Amino acid sequence: MKATLQRLTERAEAEGLLDVAYANLDSPFGPLLLAATPRGLIRVNLPNQDPEQALEELAAKVSPRVLEAPARLDEARRELDRYFAGKLTEFELPIDWALTHGFRGKVQRAINRIPYGQTRTYTEMARRAGNERAVRAAGTACGTNPIPIVVPCHRVLRSGGGLGGYGGGLPMKEALLELEGVR
Repeated sequence: MKATLQRLTERAEAEGLLDVAYANLDSPFGPLLLAATPRGLIRVNLPNQDPEQALEELAAKVSPRVLEAPARLDEARRELDRYFAGKLTEFELPIDWALTHGFRGKVQRAINRIPYGQTRTYTEMARRAGNERAVRAAGTACGTNPIPIVVPCHRVLRSGGGLGGYGGGLPMKEALLELEGVR
């Protein structure tokens, strides 16, 4: 069965019928679902998020041609494994920003430039995206980040240093910051 699925996936890819590839990754926090297009990583689904819902969203917003194709995500899985092991401080994965738009997209791109082991505030992210008064909107951009961990929204904190929120839950945010030596 697995060989048949692999053969069908390879055929779909060879015929240009694979628009979104996905694979699972075991992380220290639980299973992650990773998805990529030919342009790059488009989704990292956290353990507390519904993977079926994520795949449905990708099918609706990107393409209905979504297939499990782990080989297409080997590099993403390797980099994330190295990150969780404390051996990677900068992701080199190409990113597909197709799920980000407008102000949220600007915030998420600004988040992507926060260096490993450093934090910024929601206010700083709003300012870098062009509207320093849109602090709540910057928080929403963090909360709707389709590529958490790689686009490190866990590095964005409240002005007083409080954690704020995190899609994977505050214990995960705190653990990621500890991994990076921030907390």
